[in-house]
Amino acid sequence: MRFPFKTSYDHDIRLFPDWWNFSLYAALLALAVVLPFMIDDYFLGEATSVLIWAVAGLGLMLLTGQTGQVSLGHSAFMALGCYSCVLLMEAGVPFVLAFLASGVITGIIGAVIAVPALRLHGVYLAIATLALAILADDIIVLTAEWTGGVNGKYAPPISILGVTVDRWSTPDLYYWMVLLVVVGVTLAYRNLLRAPLGRAFAAVRDSEISAQAMGIDIARTKTMAFGLSCAITGLGGALMGLFSGAFNNETFSFLLSIQLVMMIVVGGLGSIHGAFLGALVVSFLPQVLSITAGALGRGVAIPGLEAAVFGVMLIGFILFEPMGLYGRWLKIRTFLELFPFARKDMFRRQKAYLKTERLR
Repeated sequence: MRFPFKTSYDHDIRLFPDWWNFSLYAALLALAVVLPFMIDDYFLGEATSVLIWAVAGLGLMLLTGQTGQVSLGHSAFMALGCYSCVLLMEAGVPFVLAFLASGVITGIIGAVIAVPALRLHGVYLAIATLALAILADDIIVLTAEWTGGVNGKYAPPISILGVTVDRWSTPDLYYWMVLLVVVGVTLAYRNLLRAPLGRAFAAVRDSEISAQAMGIDIARTKTMAFGLSCAITGLGGALMGLFSGAFNNETFSFLLSIQLVMMIVVGGLGSIHGAFLGALVVSFLPQVLSITAGALGRGVAIPGLEAAVFGVMLIGFILFEPMGLYGRWLKIRTFLELFPFARKDMFRRQKAYLKTERLR
Protein backbone atom coordinates (compact mmCIF):
# COMPACT_ATOMS: atom_id res chain seq x y z
CA MET A 1 0.00 0.00 0.00
CA ARG A 2 1.28 3.44 -0.94
CA PHE A 3 0.95 6.35 1.48
CA PRO A 4 1.31 9.78 -0.21
CA PHE A 5 2.50 12.32 2.36
CA LYS A 6 1.59 15.96 1.81
CA THR A 7 4.37 18.32 2.81
CA SER A 8 2.95 21.65 1.61
CA TYR A 9 -0.34 23.41 0.95
CA ASP A 10 0.39 23.30 -2.79
CA HIS A 11 0.34 19.52 -2.83
CA ASP A 12 -3.35 19.30 -3.76
CA ILE A 13 -2.95 21.47 -6.86
CA ARG A 14 0.21 19.93 -8.27
CA LEU A 15 0.13 18.86 -11.89
CA PHE A 16 1.05 15.36 -10.70
CA PRO A 17 0.44 14.21 -7.11
CA ASP A 18 3.84 12.50 -6.82
CA TRP A 19 6.70 11.05 -8.84
CA TRP A 20 4.97 7.68 -9.08
CA ASN A 21 2.02 9.17 -10.96
CA PHE A 22 4.37 11.22 -13.12
CA SER A 23 6.27 8.06 -14.04
CA LEU A 24 3.06 6.25 -14.98
CA TYR A 25 1.87 9.04 -17.27
CA ALA A 26 5.35 9.45 -18.77
CA ALA A 27 5.42 5.73 -19.58
CA LEU A 28 1.94 5.97 -21.11
CA LEU A 29 3.01 8.91 -23.26
CA ALA A 30 6.14 7.05 -24.37
CA LEU A 31 3.97 4.08 -25.35
CA ALA A 32 1.67 6.38 -27.33
CA VAL A 33 4.65 7.88 -29.19
CA VAL A 34 6.09 4.52 -30.27
CA LEU A 35 2.67 2.99 -31.03
CA PRO A 36 2.95 3.47 -34.85
CA PHE A 37 5.95 1.13 -34.83
CA MET A 38 4.00 -1.58 -33.01
CA ILE A 39 0.70 -1.85 -34.92
CA ASP A 40 -0.43 -1.80 -38.55
CA ASP A 41 -2.08 1.09 -40.39
CA TYR A 42 -5.64 -0.08 -39.70
CA PHE A 43 -5.28 -0.15 -35.93
CA LEU A 44 -3.24 3.05 -36.09
CA GLY A 45 -6.24 4.71 -37.75
CA GLU A 46 -8.46 3.39 -34.95
CA ALA A 47 -6.06 4.78 -32.36
CA THR A 48 -6.14 8.15 -34.13
CA SER A 49 -9.94 8.06 -34.02
CA VAL A 50 -9.83 7.43 -30.27
CA LEU A 51 -7.62 10.48 -29.75
CA ILE A 52 -9.90 12.68 -31.85
CA TRP A 53 -12.96 11.56 -29.88
CA ALA A 54 -11.02 12.25 -26.68
CA VAL A 55 -10.41 15.88 -27.72
CA ALA A 56 -14.12 16.40 -28.44
CA GLY A 57 -15.00 14.61 -25.20
CA LEU A 58 -12.70 16.85 -23.17
CA GLY A 59 -14.55 19.85 -24.55
CA LEU A 60 -17.95 18.58 -23.42
CA MET A 61 -16.47 17.27 -20.16
CA LEU A 62 -15.38 20.80 -19.26
CA LEU A 63 -18.95 22.06 -19.58
CA THR A 64 -21.01 19.11 -18.36
CA GLY A 65 -18.66 17.21 -16.07
CA GLN A 66 -16.80 20.16 -14.57
CA THR A 67 -19.41 22.96 -14.63
CA GLY A 68 -22.60 20.91 -14.50
CA GLN A 69 -24.26 22.43 -17.59
CA VAL A 70 -25.82 19.77 -19.82
CA SER A 71 -25.40 20.35 -23.55
CA LEU A 72 -26.85 18.28 -26.38
CA GLY A 73 -25.71 20.68 -29.08
CA HIS A 74 -21.95 20.28 -29.23
CA SER A 75 -22.17 18.64 -32.65
CA ALA A 76 -22.96 22.13 -33.98
CA PHE A 77 -19.69 23.46 -32.58
CA MET A 78 -17.78 20.50 -33.97
CA ALA A 79 -19.21 21.39 -37.37
CA LEU A 80 -18.32 25.06 -36.88
CA GLY A 81 -14.73 24.18 -36.00
CA CYS A 82 -14.42 21.84 -38.98
CA TYR A 83 -15.87 24.19 -41.61
CA SER A 84 -14.03 27.25 -40.31
CA CYS A 85 -10.69 25.39 -40.37
CA VAL A 86 -11.26 24.08 -43.91
CA LEU A 87 -12.47 27.44 -45.24
CA LEU A 88 -9.44 29.20 -43.79
CA MET A 89 -7.13 26.58 -45.34
CA GLU A 90 -8.85 27.03 -48.72
CA ALA A 91 -8.28 30.79 -48.36
CA GLY A 92 -4.53 30.18 -48.16
CA VAL A 93 -4.04 30.27 -44.37
CA PRO A 94 -1.40 27.76 -43.17
CA PHE A 95 -2.85 24.72 -41.44
CA VAL A 96 -1.48 25.46 -37.97
CA LEU A 97 -2.89 28.99 -37.95
CA ALA A 98 -6.20 27.85 -39.49
CA PHE A 99 -6.51 25.06 -36.93
CA LEU A 100 -5.89 27.35 -33.95
CA ALA A 101 -8.13 30.05 -35.43
CA SER A 102 -10.98 27.56 -35.82
CA GLY A 103 -10.84 26.89 -32.09
CA VAL A 104 -10.83 30.60 -31.29
CA ILE A 105 -13.73 31.32 -33.67
CA THR A 106 -15.78 28.44 -32.26
CA GLY A 107 -15.07 29.55 -28.70
CA ILE A 108 -16.12 33.15 -29.35
CA ILE A 109 -19.34 32.16 -31.11
CA GLY A 110 -20.05 29.64 -28.37
CA ALA A 111 -19.61 32.29 -25.68
CA VAL A 112 -21.98 34.63 -27.55
CA ILE A 113 -24.61 31.89 -27.83
CA ALA A 114 -24.12 31.05 -24.16
CA VAL A 115 -25.26 34.49 -22.97
CA PRO A 116 -28.99 33.82 -23.61
CA ALA A 117 -28.83 30.01 -23.48
CA LEU A 118 -27.33 29.79 -19.98
CA ARG A 119 -30.27 31.63 -18.48
CA LEU A 120 -31.92 28.21 -18.67
CA HIS A 121 -31.26 25.36 -16.26
CA GLY A 122 -31.30 21.59 -16.35
CA VAL A 123 -33.47 19.95 -18.96
CA TYR A 124 -34.46 23.30 -20.48
CA LEU A 125 -30.81 24.04 -21.31
CA ALA A 126 -30.44 20.55 -22.79
CA ILE A 127 -33.50 21.10 -25.01
CA ALA A 128 -32.24 24.51 -26.14
CA THR A 129 -28.83 23.14 -27.10
CA LEU A 130 -30.46 20.17 -28.86
CA ALA A 131 -32.47 22.63 -30.94
CA LEU A 132 -29.19 24.37 -31.78
CA ALA A 133 -27.72 21.09 -33.04
CA ILE A 134 -30.76 20.45 -35.24
CA LEU A 135 -30.67 24.03 -36.53
CA ALA A 136 -27.00 23.69 -37.45
CA ASP A 137 -27.90 20.94 -39.90
CA ASP A 138 -30.23 23.32 -41.76
CA ILE A 139 -27.72 26.17 -41.65
CA ILE A 140 -25.08 23.99 -43.32
CA VAL A 141 -27.54 23.14 -46.12
CA LEU A 142 -28.70 26.75 -46.57
CA THR A 143 -25.14 28.08 -46.75
CA ALA A 144 -24.16 25.62 -49.48
CA GLU A 145 -22.11 28.33 -51.22
CA TRP A 146 -19.50 28.02 -48.46
CA THR A 147 -20.21 24.62 -46.91
CA GLY A 148 -21.06 22.59 -49.98
CA GLY A 149 -24.48 21.74 -48.54
CA VAL A 150 -25.53 18.11 -48.82
CA ASN A 151 -22.71 17.46 -51.31
CA GLY A 152 -20.20 18.34 -48.62
CA LYS A 153 -16.56 19.33 -48.91
CA TYR A 154 -13.26 17.55 -49.28
CA ALA A 155 -10.54 18.18 -46.74
CA PRO A 156 -7.60 20.07 -48.28
CA PRO A 157 -4.09 18.64 -47.91
CA ILE A 158 -2.31 19.38 -44.64
CA SER A 159 1.19 20.83 -44.82
CA ILE A 160 3.27 21.55 -41.71
CA LEU A 161 6.68 23.14 -42.26
CA GLY A 162 6.71 21.78 -45.82
CA VAL A 163 5.85 18.23 -44.71
CA THR A 164 2.62 16.77 -46.09
CA VAL A 165 0.49 15.04 -43.46
CA ASP A 166 -2.14 12.69 -44.85
CA ARG A 167 -4.24 10.02 -43.18
CA TRP A 168 -3.72 7.49 -45.96
CA SER A 169 -0.19 8.07 -47.24
CA THR A 170 1.41 9.07 -43.91
CA PRO A 171 -0.83 7.66 -41.14
CA ASP A 172 2.02 7.78 -38.62
CA LEU A 173 2.55 11.52 -39.13
CA TYR A 174 -1.18 12.15 -38.86
CA TYR A 175 -1.30 10.13 -35.63
CA TRP A 176 1.59 12.06 -34.10
CA MET A 177 -0.03 15.36 -35.09
CA VAL A 178 -3.27 14.38 -33.35
CA LEU A 179 -1.33 13.08 -30.36
CA LEU A 180 0.42 16.46 -30.03
CA VAL A 181 -2.99 18.19 -30.02
CA VAL A 182 -4.31 15.76 -27.40
CA VAL A 183 -1.32 16.32 -25.10
CA GLY A 184 -1.64 20.10 -25.44
CA VAL A 185 -5.40 20.09 -24.77
CA THR A 186 -5.03 17.71 -21.83
CA LEU A 187 -2.31 19.81 -20.19
CA ALA A 188 -4.37 22.98 -20.72
CA TYR A 189 -7.43 21.26 -19.23
CA ARG A 190 -5.47 19.99 -16.22
CA ASN A 191 -3.93 23.39 -15.53
CA LEU A 192 -7.34 25.04 -15.88
CA LEU A 193 -8.69 22.79 -13.14
CA ARG A 194 -5.87 23.92 -10.86
CA ALA A 195 -6.56 27.60 -11.56
CA PRO A 196 -9.17 29.75 -9.74
CA LEU A 197 -11.41 29.63 -12.82
CA GLY A 198 -11.48 25.83 -12.76
CA ARG A 199 -12.35 25.84 -9.07
CA ALA A 200 -15.13 28.31 -9.84
CA PHE A 201 -16.46 25.87 -12.44
CA ALA A 202 -16.64 23.13 -9.80
CA ALA A 203 -18.33 25.48 -7.33
CA VAL A 204 -21.03 26.38 -9.87
CA ARG A 205 -21.54 22.69 -10.60
CA ASP A 206 -22.01 21.77 -6.94
CA SER A 207 -24.26 24.69 -5.95
CA GLU A 208 -24.88 27.93 -7.82
CA ILE A 209 -26.31 29.64 -4.75
CA SER A 210 -23.33 28.69 -2.58
CA ALA A 211 -20.94 29.78 -5.35
CA GLN A 212 -22.70 33.13 -5.63
CA ALA A 213 -22.47 33.56 -1.87
CA MET A 214 -18.69 33.10 -2.17
CA GLY A 215 -18.50 35.97 -4.66
CA ILE A 216 -18.40 34.00 -7.93
CA ASP A 217 -20.03 35.70 -10.90
CA ILE A 218 -22.30 32.89 -12.07
CA ALA A 219 -23.13 34.33 -15.51
CA ARG A 220 -19.48 35.12 -16.31
CA THR A 221 -18.28 31.71 -15.10
CA LYS A 222 -20.87 29.82 -17.15
CA THR A 223 -20.10 31.88 -20.23
CA MET A 224 -16.36 31.22 -19.85
CA ALA A 225 -17.04 27.51 -19.42
CA PHE A 226 -19.25 27.39 -22.50
CA GLY A 227 -16.76 29.34 -24.61
CA LEU A 228 -13.75 27.23 -23.59
CA SER A 229 -15.77 24.04 -24.01
CA CYS A 230 -16.82 25.05 -27.53
CA ALA A 231 -13.25 25.99 -28.43
CA ILE A 232 -11.91 22.55 -27.48
CA THR A 233 -14.83 20.80 -29.17
CA GLY A 234 -14.21 22.89 -32.30
CA LEU A 235 -10.65 21.61 -32.42
CA GLY A 236 -11.99 18.07 -32.16
CA GLY A 237 -14.44 18.76 -34.98
CA ALA A 238 -11.66 20.12 -37.20
CA LEU A 239 -9.57 17.00 -36.60
CA MET A 240 -12.57 14.75 -37.25
CA GLY A 241 -13.42 16.44 -40.55
CA LEU A 242 -9.83 16.34 -41.78
CA PHE A 243 -9.53 12.72 -40.66
CA SER A 244 -12.66 11.64 -42.55
CA GLY A 245 -11.46 13.36 -45.74
CA ALA A 246 -14.98 14.27 -46.88
CA PHE A 247 -17.85 15.58 -44.79
CA ASN A 248 -21.28 17.18 -45.08
CA ASN A 249 -24.20 18.11 -42.86
CA GLU A 250 -24.89 14.49 -41.91
CA THR A 251 -21.36 14.07 -40.56
CA PHE A 252 -22.19 16.43 -37.70
CA SER A 253 -25.83 15.52 -37.04
CA PHE A 254 -27.36 15.85 -33.59
CA LEU A 255 -26.73 12.12 -33.06
CA LEU A 256 -23.08 13.05 -32.69
CA SER A 257 -24.04 15.14 -29.64
CA ILE A 258 -25.80 12.14 -28.13
CA GLN A 259 -22.67 10.06 -28.65
CA LEU A 260 -20.57 12.71 -26.95
CA VAL A 261 -22.88 12.76 -23.91
CA MET A 262 -22.88 8.98 -23.75
CA MET A 263 -19.10 8.96 -24.03
CA ILE A 264 -18.47 11.17 -21.01
CA VAL A 265 -21.17 9.48 -18.92
CA VAL A 266 -19.81 6.00 -19.62
CA GLY A 267 -16.21 7.14 -19.16
CA GLY A 268 -16.88 9.06 -15.96
CA LEU A 269 -18.18 12.60 -15.51
CA GLY A 270 -15.81 15.20 -14.13
CA SER A 271 -12.51 13.46 -14.91
CA ILE A 272 -9.97 13.66 -17.70
CA HIS A 273 -9.60 9.89 -17.61
CA GLY A 274 -13.33 9.57 -18.28
CA ALA A 275 -13.03 11.32 -21.64
CA PHE A 276 -10.36 8.88 -22.80
CA LEU A 277 -12.15 5.79 -21.49
CA GLY A 278 -15.37 6.93 -23.12
CA ALA A 279 -13.51 7.57 -26.39
CA LEU A 280 -12.29 3.97 -26.34
CA VAL A 281 -15.87 2.73 -25.97
CA VAL A 282 -17.29 4.97 -28.71
CA SER A 283 -14.50 4.12 -31.15
CA PHE A 284 -14.27 0.37 -30.66
CA LEU A 285 -17.85 -0.62 -29.81
CA PRO A 286 -19.01 -0.50 -33.49
CA GLN A 287 -16.13 -2.79 -34.47
CA VAL A 288 -16.96 -5.18 -31.61
CA LEU A 289 -20.60 -5.30 -32.69
CA SER A 290 -19.59 -5.91 -36.31
CA ILE A 291 -17.23 -8.74 -35.34
CA THR A 292 -19.90 -10.24 -33.07
CA ALA A 293 -22.52 -10.11 -35.83
CA GLY A 294 -20.08 -11.81 -38.21
CA ALA A 295 -19.31 -14.51 -35.65
CA LEU A 296 -23.03 -15.21 -35.29
CA GLY A 297 -23.30 -15.81 -39.01
CA ARG A 298 -25.00 -12.59 -40.06
CA GLY A 299 -23.37 -11.22 -43.20
CA VAL A 300 -25.21 -7.90 -43.07
CA ALA A 301 -25.37 -5.23 -40.39
CA ILE A 302 -28.39 -5.17 -38.08
CA PRO A 303 -30.18 -1.82 -38.54
CA GLY A 304 -30.24 0.28 -35.38
CA LEU A 305 -28.10 -2.17 -33.37
CA GLU A 306 -25.36 0.32 -32.61
CA ALA A 307 -27.79 3.04 -31.43
CA ALA A 308 -29.69 0.49 -29.33
CA VAL A 309 -26.53 -0.75 -27.60
CA PHE A 310 -25.39 2.83 -26.95
CA GLY A 311 -28.77 3.63 -25.41
CA VAL A 312 -28.79 0.54 -23.19
CA MET A 313 -25.25 1.30 -22.02
CA LEU A 314 -26.15 4.91 -21.21
CA ILE A 315 -29.21 3.90 -19.19
CA GLY A 316 -27.28 1.15 -17.44
CA PHE A 317 -24.46 3.41 -16.35
CA ILE A 318 -26.83 6.14 -15.16
CA LEU A 319 -28.77 3.64 -13.04
CA PHE A 320 -26.04 1.37 -11.74
CA GLU A 321 -22.69 3.18 -12.12
CA PRO A 322 -23.17 6.97 -12.40
CA MET A 323 -19.44 7.49 -11.82
CA GLY A 324 -18.64 5.68 -15.07
CA LEU A 325 -15.75 3.39 -15.91
CA TYR A 326 -13.22 5.60 -14.16
CA GLY A 327 -15.39 5.70 -11.05
CA ARG A 328 -15.56 1.91 -11.08
CA TRP A 329 -11.76 1.73 -11.32
CA LEU A 330 -11.43 4.13 -8.36
CA LYS A 331 -13.70 1.88 -6.30
CA ILE A 332 -11.68 -1.21 -7.19
CA ARG A 333 -8.38 0.54 -6.46
CA THR A 334 -9.63 1.88 -3.13
CA PHE A 335 -10.96 -1.54 -2.14
CA LEU A 336 -7.59 -3.16 -2.89
CA GLU A 337 -5.67 -0.46 -1.03
CA LEU A 338 -7.87 -0.69 2.07
CA PHE A 339 -8.45 -4.44 2.08
CA PRO A 340 -9.54 -5.91 4.46
CA PHE A 341 -10.76 -2.65 6.00
CA ALA A 342 -12.87 -1.44 3.06
CA ARG A 343 -16.54 -0.88 3.90
CA LYS A 344 -19.42 -1.78 1.60
CA ASP A 345 -21.15 1.61 1.90
CA MET A 346 -17.99 3.64 1.32
CA PHE A 347 -19.21 4.87 -2.08
CA ARG A 348 -22.92 5.17 -1.30
CA ARG A 349 -24.45 8.01 -3.29
CA GLN A 350 -25.33 11.15 -1.35
CA LYS A 351 -29.09 11.68 -1.69
CA ALA A 352 -29.33 14.88 0.34
CA TYR A 353 -29.10 18.29 -1.37
CA LEU A 354 -29.28 21.91 -0.35
CA LYS A 355 -32.79 23.12 0.37
CA THR A 356 -31.91 26.39 -1.34
CA GLU A 357 -31.50 24.54 -4.63
CA ARG A 358 -35.25 23.85 -4.60
CA LEU A 359 -35.81 27.53 -5.43
CA ARG A 360 -34.42 27.07 -8.96
